[in-house]
Amino acid sequence: MKSIKTIKHYTIQALAILPISAVLLTACHKDILEAVPVTSISNESAYSTPAKILAQVNGIYSQFSTASFYGGRFQVFNEQRGDEFSQNDGNNSTGANVWNQSISASGDFVNAVWSAGYTTINSSNLLIDNLAASTVIPDSVRKGYIAEAKFLRAFSYLSLVQTYAKPYAQSSTSPALPLRLKAETSSSNNDLAFSSVADVYTQIIKDLNEAETDLPVSYSSALLNASRAHKASAIALKTRVYLSKGDYASVVTEAAKLVSAAAPFQYVSGNLTHKLEANVATVFAGSYVGNEAVFTIPFINPAEAPALQSALAANYLTPVVYLNSAGIAADPVFASATSVDARKGLISTNATGQKLVKKFPKNSAPYTDYIPVIRYAEVLLNYAEATAQTGDLTKATALLKAVRNRSDATYTFTSGIDTKENLVNTILNERRIELLGEGFRTPDLLRRVQALPAKTGTAGTAPEVLPTASNYVWAIPSNELAYNGLSPK
Repeated sequence: MKSIKTIKHYTIQALAILPISAVLLTACHKDILEAVPVTSISNESAYSTPAKILAQVNGIYSQFSTASFYGGRFQVFNEQRGDEFSQNDGNNSTGANVWNQSISASGDFVNAVWSAGYTTINSSNLLIDNLAASTVIPDSVRKGYIAEAKFLRAFSYLSLVQTYAKPYAQSSTSPALPLRLKAETSSSNNDLAFSSVADVYTQIIKDLNEAETDLPVSYSSALLNASRAHKASAIALKTRVYLSKGDYASVVTEAAKLVSAAAPFQYVSGNLTHKLEANVATVFAGSYVGNEAVFTIPFINPAEAPALQSALAANYLTPVVYLNSAGIAADPVFASATSVDARKGLISTNATGQKLVKKFPKNSAPYTDYIPVIRYAEVLLNYAEATAQTGDLTKATALLKAVRNRSDATYTFTSGIDTKENLVNTILNERRIELLGEGFRTPDLLRRVQALPAKTGTAGTAPEVLPTASNYVWAIPSNELAYNGLSPK
């Protein structure tokens, strides 16, 4: 398939009107090639040549990686709501109200994440609709582009359902989200009833199954393999989706497609290999697109990198947030003077004694650290948890050890692996260590219907939030309530 090109200022005249606001569909995916400025074209013209169609594909990735979504801010929100970080800055513009659990339906961030998710979804729908019967490009390419759109639509719906709806294990029949599967080009279809949590997950899995079928195994470069959806990306995301549902048997089925039966665990298909990097620091040290990168947000063009408020480095190293001493920072991996675990090197201590995550080291504008969205380490931990839950403690332990021993080859688990319950808890603890700062903590608490723990910081105290509380998940945004007459009131 062709390389992705960056095409700046490329807009569709037929705007997609979402319930929140008119969305201008841009097509500027991370400067993987040169800019080709175009002013304004009709929707029909936008899909009239292979280059223009590719521009629309690029545009979906651009929407997904916007600063308020997977360009950085969304990951920070998911860490702020959890218990691994304390808050320095009491200003709501830095998410203090996210950290202290007081953000409301009218909050800017609540509305911004919803808008970013549905913008990506509508961009995907536009491409799917317009390419349904297109003969402009070869059929295999057409199917591949549609598969990419379905992958990004599924990913967006997963992010939204995990943020705004009750967890699957708590209430799969509760209203979750409006399930928009056709392109919206006017405001006439704003009113749409909310589908249940279960129905949203069913659609996510449907999209990912179809994406897996038509996505390519690999692309022509390591950069494209990391930053563009391929078969392994769809399968890996399915392991996350099924884990969120608590469907452990399906996690095992999907993960087995990506993980060899015995160590060294890896995935090899054609010229593509996914496996753990030999050194975890390599993942964050500037190479970014190695074998561990299953799906990554690249920032090649500095002009497209996130601004101060959204950049991961700025939030973690300035710091807006710092590691909570009562959280995973107290684990011996990080806290013991004798620890030789390589992940300890991803933590630093500032002049005031605060411990900081330094996975994203470029702490000045432009903030061009690539953002890992799916790593092979996550796939192994998803697999480990699922195999433990389904009773295969031997396999689960082997997968757990693969992740731990990558960072500390001499470590031996002397406890915590003797029973199913203990092993699951040990794997969950390993997730906290391995994926720290990457946006997993709150979704992991929610999927297990666990309370969001209380925590303290320079900005004050954040209370415990029980699963029965009205603010356990984010409220449906005020803009959606205002524009969608069928939204739950």
